[in-house]
Amino acid sequence: MHNELDPSDHPETRAVEATFSADDAGAVACATPAQGPAPPLTAALLAWYAAQRRDLPWRRTTDPYRIWVSEIMLQQTQVATVIPYYERFLARFPTVDALARAPLDEVLALWQGLGYYARARSLHAAARMVRTMHAGVIPNTVSDLRALPGVGDYTAGAVLSIAYGQDVPAIDGNVVRVLCRLFDFDRDPDKASARRTMRRYAESLLLPGRAGELNQALMELGATICLPRAPHCEPCPLAVFCRARALGVQELRPLPVRRAPVPQREAMVALIQREARLLIVRRLPQGLLGGLWELPTGEFIPGEEHFEALSRLLGQHLSLRAEVTDQVAVVHHAYTHFRLTVYLCRCIAHGDPTPSGPWNAFHWLAPDELGTYGLTGVATKILSRLHWLQNG
Repeated sequence: MHNELDPSDHPETRAVEATFSADDAGAVACATPAQGPAPPLTAALLAWYAAQRRDLPWRRTTDPYRIWVSEIMLQQTQVATVIPYYERFLARFPTVDALARAPLDEVLALWQGLGYYARARSLHAAARMVRTMHAGVIPNTVSDLRALPGVGDYTAGAVLSIAYGQDVPAIDGNVVRVLCRLFDFDRDPDKASARRTMRRYAESLLLPGRAGELNQALMELGATICLPRAPHCEPCPLAVFCRARALGVQELRPLPVRRAPVPQREAMVALIQREARLLIVRRLPQGLLGGLWELPTGEFIPGEEHFEALSRLLGQHLSLRAEVTDQVAVVHHAYTHFRLTVYLCRCIAHGDPTPSGPWNAFHWLAPDELGTYGLTGVATKILSRLHWLQNG
């Protein structure tokens, strides 16, 4: 058992809390950065990080480009998943200029399987902006970084503090969880007033000249100790300061938010083969999965039969006269905001495709070309189940 003070009475927590004042609405405590750091709390966290941090490839560099790439890849993606993608991506695009000069198709192909493809499109577009507007140098100001596609407050803070050594916070979901528990913040952290409070909490902990290290320590604590469920409070270096733990409400912080039911959607996919090649089409660059390649896919109109829907889709957006012969598989796929059931049908099509509507290009894909086209997750899942892949 720990021999510790009640965190609600801990002088260190009080020293930080003493710098806070009520916000305009009087409902949430807002922090004002203290005159100096909070040495015991900050020192405990930095000592723990120095001893326990994971050896990750982006922690071996302060190159702004490499830090930026890692932070974009790590958005909503596990570290173990990101590492091989990060290493392959930088081997192929070692500089901003190399990324900016690459075709988007090549970038998306290398990103395939990592998901959230808007990140790749934004990264590519931002690299082109950096090359043309900043002479190939990643900006070192918040305003210039935030002007780049796909760069928000967190990514800007991470690049500025880790790569450029600036004393700014970087607050991701892990850091929000740590701060909500540390200060027993019992309101929705997604609200604008709460985000301001989180920033001021984080600013109150910064040690001048070591913001990058502290930001990474907070992220690491959230990723490995202060977990969403069943946090490991015993070995936590901040346990003695944690108000939520003292009150026994650590698993209720951040405040649980009721999620809406996940919508269910259905779509038809056409399997059109000519010799050993399959027809794929490229989605328009905007929107969900923009710029990726897929098998011809479309959703139903209410009351429409499956085969009727697919024939309509192929005629309307590819100018193909198509005969749907049979349904060969059903595939389920989950996106962030909905779940999709896909009915894969074999089709015999006449004529040459003329893409329009949701697509702007087509290709007859051979099995040995898979690595050169950025395919949607649904297309990848379908192709992995097809005999065509093994014997093409």
